[in-house]
Amino acid sequence: MRGTLIGATILVPLLATAAAATSCAEQIATIERRLESPGAAAVTGEAPTRTGSPRALAAPPAGQPSDPAVRPDAQRIAEARGLIATAREQDRAGKAEACADTMTHAKELIGALP
Repeated sequence: MRGTLIGATILVPLLATAAAATSCAEQIATIERRLESPGAAAVTGEAPTRTGSPRALAAPPAGQPSDPAVRPDAQRIAEARGLIATAREQDRAGKAEACADTMTHAKELIGALP
């Protein structure tokens, strides 16, 4: 009985931590990493704050995007950063669907980063 009680005492905080990590929070973290990458810095003219993703391409793909709407620019990246702040507030308020919609719009604004 005592071993079960100790095990439960350890397990409860772990479950609370896992529940705190929502899918929207994961999306927010992923997009923030993209916006701090060397590719985003090349678009905005800012210094990159991270070295990028280990899965990132070594160089941007040759040619132009087939859809001009996915071409990133500094203004759209700035708008996306504002949307990410909004999504974070929605996630904290438990508005999962609104957060997901906001993140979809942010991703559309970011487009295909080099």
